Amino acid sequence: MASWDASGKSQQELMRSDQVLSLDLQDNVLSSTSKSESHVFSPRTPRGTLHRAFSAFLFDRASGALLLQQRAAGKITFPTVWTNTCCSHPLAGMLPDERDYPGAVAGGDPVGVKRAAVRKLAQELGIPAGAVPAGSFKFLTRLHYFAADTVTHGGGAPWGEHEIDYVLFALVDRETLPLAPNPEEVEAVRWVGRAELAEAMGEGLWSPWFRIIANRWLLPAGGWWEDLGATMGTDRHVDVGTIHRFDPPEEHLGGAGGATAFLDELASPAAAAAGGERKQGAYGKVKTHKEGKLSQLMRGSEVLAAATLLYVRPLKSNLEHPLVRDKYDPAALAFCDAVLGKVSRSFAAVIRQLPPQLLVEVMVFYLVLRALDTVEDDMTAFGNNEDKITHLRAFVNTALGDPLWCMGGVGEGDERRLLEEFPKCHAVFAAFAGPTKVVIKDITARMAEGMAEFIGKDLGQGTRDTAEYNRYCHFVAGLVGEGLSRLFACSGLEQKSMAAQVYLSDQMGLFLQKCNIIRDYKEDYVDGRAFWPQDVWKKHAKTDDLGFFGLPENKTEALACLNELVTDALELAPDCLAYLALLQCSEVFRFCAIPQVMAIATLDRVYNNPDVFTGVVKIRKGLSCQLLLNTNDKAEVQATFARFARSIMKQAPPSDPSYEKTISACEKILEICEPHYVGGDEGQRSSELQRAVKVGNVVAPAVLAAAVYLLNESRETGKWGDSMLPRLHDTEDVALLGLAVAAIIYLFCFAAIQFLVSGDLQQPEVAAGMRKSISCGSALMDAADILKG
Repeated sequence: MASWDASGKSQQELMRSDQVLSLDLQDNVLSSTSKSESHVFSPRTPRGTLHRAFSAFLFDRASGALLLQQRAAGKITFPTVWTNTCCSHPLAGMLPDERDYPGAVAGGDPVGVKRAAVRKLAQELGIPAGAVPAGSFKFLTRLHYFAADTVTHGGGAPWGEHEIDYVLFALVDRETLPLAPNPEEVEAVRWVGRAELAEAMGEGLWSPWFRIIANRWLLPAGGWWEDLGATMGTDRHVDVGTIHRFDPPEEHLGGAGGATAFLDELASPAAAAAGGERKQGAYGKVKTHKEGKLSQLMRGSEVLAAATLLYVRPLKSNLEHPLVRDKYDPAALAFCDAVLGKVSRSFAAVIRQLPPQLLVEVMVFYLVLRALDTVEDDMTAFGNNEDKITHLRAFVNTALGDPLWCMGGVGEGDERRLLEEFPKCHAVFAAFAGPTKVVIKDITARMAEGMAEFIGKDLGQGTRDTAEYNRYCHFVAGLVGEGLSRLFACSGLEQKSMAAQVYLSDQMGLFLQKCNIIRDYKEDYVDGRAFWPQDVWKKHAKTDDLGFFGLPENKTEALACLNELVTDALELAPDCLAYLALLQCSEVFRFCAIPQVMAIATLDRVYNNPDVFTGVVKIRKGLSCQLLLNTNDKAEVQATFARFARSIMKQAPPSDPSYEKTISACEKILEICEPHYVGGDEGQRSSELQRAVKVGNVVAPAVLAAAVYLLNESRETGKWGDSMLPRLHDTEDVALLGLAVAAIIYLFCFAAIQFLVSGDLQQPEVAAGMRKSISCGSALMDAADILKG
């Protein structure tokens, strides 16, 4: 974070240096961009870049008069127009922080924009912070508008405004208010009454945002100004949940980008109703990067895998097994199964294939932790952090101690339903054996305590450092791994010693969680709860804002940071493979292996991929099916890990700062998965030799075929006489014969070369090489017949 100093800076310099908060249509912060760039109206950005703003209104406590300002003639956008007391932008990277997250907005206290208002009142009007502190502002609502500055710059105006504007009111004592307007910002000021303003707005230039606010809310009978006492003293006129959208008057359409109206339609009830199913947090608020259907259909092996999984080898559910059906309340179990399928559609099938003596325990364990996670994730339901922390710490005793406990108004969609109907989960939990209950309660209590620890932390810019990053991953995922290991041991399906594999269980959980955190950069940043460690990302960013990486011009730094975090996650893979090697039950092995192979595939997908910074990157569904089918044993899983380790090595740019660590992490995976893998310089030479062999396999047969053809032509013309071979003075034919012999020698030696390179005749590559050699041998016999005539 940095302090802000505008002294000595021109309007142009401030436009270039200030970083505003760019938004999506739902007012979620996406990244930061320069004030200058955000206000450019062009064919590429017809309405500029949507960003956050505020409009502050100061009223005299005694008379109710409003302080207006006329913008300075030197302003880039809308110079010399009259407007409200102060209007500007919260900025990225400020100290104190001027970003506001959804919870603060929904709670009616966007302290970030209030801090920005205090800062700008001082800079524009010379009003010191103590005269109008942040706490004196009343936040009323938000409006979304755009306007090309065609009045100043003409029909092809290159500048304009496109903002979600926070309206702030405050009461001051006019007689004692320090006021020293900055001529760089303000041309003039004046105090006006309500009737006087209504008359004045009939002529002269007024800012488009002020005209909207005045005509919609400020001036009408019974509106904010006439009812100023109620406006400031009650919440009668407060609407924090709505973003009111307004297209500009016709004179402010157009500009250099030919901007057209769209906000009135966006604000229509039909558009609002089309918003779709609500998801918790930032889920669904940012773009999901997927491959097109045609691209996926062209991958035959993946299409076949999807068909196989659907129709030939679907995951078998054990919910109807007598050990399950006869033990638990049918209605309660049906609810648990149904809500599991809603809150985690992909993971549900993996849980259902578990053996009946473990299936329900893992299902309820998952739902209990999902309910706890819903409480932690809700940014709007609790009055303050202390209230949420109280609920988290009490969760194990309330949710798992009281059969009738439930919680309303928390979460969204199916997560909310899970909490509202939680007694059904408790009914199943109550039927578990004592040791199982102990495990679930212990992990839930420890996870809740860890979540409570992080509630009070400002995670808008990620975790403080790698140690805190690892600690967070431990609480939300490592503990899950430990709990599962203990449940496996309790079930009798795995050895009792699995309960003691705390370190490997934790590492396996960290691997999965870090993969999710890396992939979800954009969603987490938008939601105001990011987890990329600052001691990593600040090495690569040139500002103190994590949103720096979302800007296209920062692609090089963004990828360097991304690749470092992917490498950090890859270093956990050997421990994950070691954990899987300890499992004996095939269904338990598969249950653990499936998320692991999905994670390594996801890391391969996100590695060096700039799409991470513009949305959520996901692996193909067909690939997911293929991976799921290949998790039956250790060999299949190791083959998958090796596949993606090699893919990452192939993608790794040598110029990347983490290149050597990335290659080292991948080589350690290959050393486990491919016992005869050779790394380092020797491995590089081996790889180069393998590539040379592959080229030779194509070139040698072609050379042989061409030489044989040309030699046969010469023989048939009688050029050699009665000889079986060309005469020495026939230099061209002698050269062709030499090429043919060289090709024959190479092809006969191919199997030996492949054997030396791979070191194992059982390797698939060697077997393929042997088949090629046999095939080539047949070709050589045909060639010999031709030569013999």
